[in-house]
Amino acid sequence: MRLDKFLKVSRLIKRRTVANKVSEQGRIYVNNNPAKPAKQLKEGDIITIVQADLEIKVRIIKIPSNNVSVQEASSLYEVLNI
Repeated sequence: MRLDKFLKVSRLIKRRTVANKVSEQGRIYVNNNPAKPAKQLKEGDIITIVQADLEIKVRIIKIPSNNVSVQEASSLYEVLNI
């Protein structure tokens, strides 16, 4: 699944266009490397999102095949630090 779509489906970022913009600005890293919106993700990847003074690091637990409910969204990743 693409990075921008995963961020939207998992609700780490509210909209896919916002995920694209943040990624293009170089504020999203996958496994400590800057990532473009089209980056293909796999289970076990670590995503770091840098926004202002906040840095969120999550590990992907599950890649969904399509959209998931709000209740299931948090089960797609594990927060490593805030």
